[in-house]
Amino acid sequence: MAPPASSGIEEEIAVDRDGYDSSNATKTVCVMDASGHFASALVRRLLLRGYTVHAALHNHAGKLQCIEEELINYNEEKKLKVFQADPFDYHSLVNALKGCSGLFYSFEPPSDHSTYDQELTAEVETMAAHNVLEACAQTNTVDKVVFTSSLTAVVWSNHRDNPTSHDFDERNWSDVNLCKKFKLWHGLSKTLAEKTAWALAMDRGISMVSINGGLVMGPDVTISNPYLKGAAEMYEDGVMASVDLRFYVDAHICVFEDVSSYGRYICFNHVINCNEDAMKLARMLLPPSDTSTPPLSFEDTRVHPQRISNKKLNKLMVNFDGKFQADCSAD
Repeated sequence: MAPPASSGIEEEIAVDRDGYDSSNATKTVCVMDASGHFASALVRRLLLRGYTVHAALHNHAGKLQCIEEELINYNEEKKLKVFQADPFDYHSLVNALKGCSGLFYSFEPPSDHSTYDQELTAEVETMAAHNVLEACAQTNTVDKVVFTSSLTAVVWSNHRDNPTSHDFDERNWSDVNLCKKFKLWHGLSKTLAEKTAWALAMDRGISMVSINGGLVMGPDVTISNPYLKGAAEMYEDGVMASVDLRFYVDAHICVFEDVSSYGRYICFNHVINCNEDAMKLARMLLPPSDTSTPPLSFEDTRVHPQRISNKKLNKLMVNFDGKFQADCSAD
């Protein structure tokens, strides 16, 4: 059964704020799937903080060798091990997790389902989440899982029909039926996968936190990003948010290292809620040769009230030690 929207997750775990565990040099963690820009930046950041990292790669259309060679370039201290891990091959998952005290898990669609354009992708992502959490439950060294979800698993609900009802926070879940009705496949996939992960984590006694991030502004983000389906509605509702790649990476490490972290964390550092910001975002997402971006309209001066809160994460990150800064925005 999925966790209730009224914060069974948020209130189930109460831990004293003992600060951060600084003994990173003796810790081994797994990053899975380590093939995207975010995960690659996360691997680099973890290595700089002294961790030994198992980079578990899914084979995306034969790109495994290329990705592996790129990651090996970060292995100056010989603390990086690269694994091939298929989310539908239990033994490969367990092999990648062996000896790890933590897992950073994010899902990249397989090569034959490369875009979120159908309900089948939701089934694949949900099954993958189930298999990975089950593997963690069978690996006696994994103490904590950081599950990468999305803001699209939070904001798509019938509450948007009443803009004055409330702000969205970690207690909110996107409505599965609404996502299906309007073909919001990214929101559907992230909602079902995260709920499945939470249900299994609670059932198996796995310590897990999730990051529900806005649109990640990495070097590979484009106008075709599946997160942007329904962007106009998110903009009007005051919940169209983005997050810089470096902040996004640090947020994941923060919730892993802080022993008091629990439940879900909405993650963003910019809300697009006025015409000027919307035009800037459009220009960033479109290639330089594309001239289809509409000109800035100075007549539209509306500022849509922000209806999304990241207070919980901001409070946690106040004491985060960010002195080991990596250029996570680099290719």
